[in-house]
Amino acid sequence: MKKYFSQFNADLPAGLIVFLVAVPLCLGIAAVSGVSAFSGLIAGIVGGIVVGSLSGSQLGVSGPAAGLAVIIATALQEFKAQVDQSLAPDALFAEAFQTFLLAVVLAGGIQILLGFLNGGIIGYYFPSSVIKGMLAGIGITIFLKEIPHVLGYDKDLEGDMDFWQVDGENTLTEIINAFGNPDFGAASIGALGLLILILWQQGFMQRIKLFTYIQGPLVAILSGIGLVYLYRGGSHEMLTEHLVNVPVATSANDFFGFFTFPRFSAISNPLVWKTALVIALVASIETLLSAEATDKMDPQKRVTPANRELKAQGIGNMVSGLLGGLPITQVIVRSSTNIQSGGKTKMSAIVHGFFILGFVAFLPQLLNLVPRASLAAILLIVGFKLANPSTFKAMWSAGLNQFTPFLVTILFIVFKDLLWGVSIGLTVAILEILYLNYRKPYLVNIDQNTADNIFHFQLAEDVTFLHKASILDTLNKVPPGSNVIIDGSKSISIHPDVREIISDFETHAQFINVTLTLVGMKEGVQPDPLAEFDKAVGN
Repeated sequence: MKKYFSQFNADLPAGLIVFLVAVPLCLGIAAVSGVSAFSGLIAGIVGGIVVGSLSGSQLGVSGPAAGLAVIIATALQEFKAQVDQSLAPDALFAEAFQTFLLAVVLAGGIQILLGFLNGGIIGYYFPSSVIKGMLAGIGITIFLKEIPHVLGYDKDLEGDMDFWQVDGENTLTEIINAFGNPDFGAASIGALGLLILILWQQGFMQRIKLFTYIQGPLVAILSGIGLVYLYRGGSHEMLTEHLVNVPVATSANDFFGFFTFPRFSAISNPLVWKTALVIALVASIETLLSAEATDKMDPQKRVTPANRELKAQGIGNMVSGLLGGLPITQVIVRSSTNIQSGGKTKMSAIVHGFFILGFVAFLPQLLNLVPRASLAAILLIVGFKLANPSTFKAMWSAGLNQFTPFLVTILFIVFKDLLWGVSIGLTVAILEILYLNYRKPYLVNIDQNTADNIFHFQLAEDVTFLHKASILDTLNKVPPGSNVIIDGSKSISIHPDVREIISDFETHAQFINVTLTLVGMKEGVQPDPLAEFDKAVGN
């Protein structure tokens, strides 16, 4: 634990910035999901303190995720339909929500099981082009979503990351509306925040030792609070919708009354288990993708232990569900904010959780002075850095086989959502890999200068059933009287279907006077080089 506190001078301010960014996101995601604001805050607290303590991710930050909002809202409607409809609306919702919380607890248990079954390996099958596309797509989405907020147009819910909004608007129309209805007070706060953040990144500022200790985002927020006080009583006074709005408890009993507990009697309800499975799978995939993306942004390039992350997330979801919170995943918005704010270790995530708990329990009125425009300015910078033009240039230079899934992932994330973007991007990447493998299952060396007319087929490392058509077509074109060498000495695996084609050609060769030589084509399983390596090093 000592090594984490060694970087506390960097992790403390980073945790403070992440906390300030996380609170409106927790509130917004709760609103989009159709639950109380406190449920979102509970998820933020648990994601920071519980998951942060157990996770092996050094810079990842967990909390409620926008990608689960639709699943939550849909599940609540389904649970409501199962409740006695004669109940009062509040009682009907309460019973449905308590049943949903049980699904969250069970989802956590499933994630823990996945961790013990080495389910974390799933994240390693997503190619770098898709991960980079995910980061850029989220960056563009954040940038577009925060433009209205930095102008003081806060009709749209913070945390709603979908292109099509719940109010019938979309991301682009909200920007048009914002420019048509700006709030001068909020816009001036946003502009000041952007100016401070840009200034803080200039070389001459970094050479001043004082400014290496004081983070730009913190100065931007404090300046925003100062303008909120300055505008009080005037024509530009900040309305409630322009400020963070955390629920305020009037007493300890009032505060503890915000917590809700699961209805365990619904354990036999099939819909509970179905919802739990969906939440577990979606939350796990989002977590693994976010963890890998966060690792790529980590200046030290540390690697998150994926199975440990699933177990930590599972425990976090069980605790969140038991206390009345939303499902939790590792989330890229808060994680990237943590990195941009100078976080060094997992302490910044833990600190952010304690900040949420402390301010919500004891100082909610102070937290409600933070202008959303200042937070939007921070997220604009985060979004721009995630979607840096240099990334597009680098991916274009890497070739179309890298740029195509990268761009497809971005487009679907921006105009649909995260899971669609990653799924379609992965599909495109796989299709490109299959196409390349189809084209290059082997090398053929043909020596036309000898009387023997030799055809030498050097098979690839991995020859799959997808290569059947290409190999069969080529063998059928071998002229009678040729000498054919099929060399599988460098192949790690040859699919049985391909072996069958070669065996059939071996028989056919006798009838067309073809001399066939097979090299390295022994039946049975080929040795696994990774297993041999593990054996050699004693693992």
